[in-house]
Amino acid sequence: MRFMLIRKADKDTEAGVMPSEQLLAAMGQFMEEMTQAGVLLGGEGLQPTSKGARVKFSGGKPAVLDGPFTETKELIAGYCLIQVRSREEALEWAKRWPPLDANGELELEIRQLFEADDFGEEFTPELREQEERMRVQAAELANAKR
Repeated sequence: MRFMLIRKADKDTEAGVMPSEQLLAAMGQFMEEMTQAGVLLGGEGLQPTSKGARVKFSGGKPAVLDGPFTETKELIAGYCLIQVRSREEALEWAKRWPPLDANGELELEIRQLFEADDFGEEFTPELREQEERMRVQAAELANAKR
């Protein structure tokens, strides 16, 4: 089962306040622990929404809204993508998030990713093969660019 640990934004992350050396070290240690446990699939911090945009569709037509966005409690500052055996294991990893982050005043959201079997019969063998080909191709292209 794959889960995303979503680090919610706050006034500091939205203001572009960079983490301290101590926090970078603590986050690095946390990521290393997940790596060593074989559960970490990826994770990054995100730039503030002042550097971002939203694309909103209405009637099928896109419109671009440049950041910043005001609802801080609804925004994301970073994420970790993990693969674990259960929701409970994902929660246990989330509980180990470094308390140094935001002086211990932060919110993580835990969301499970869909897996192929979750889509039922509508996700036909042909569609599954197509998705797997795209995943392999995307990984190969990403590795080639490194």
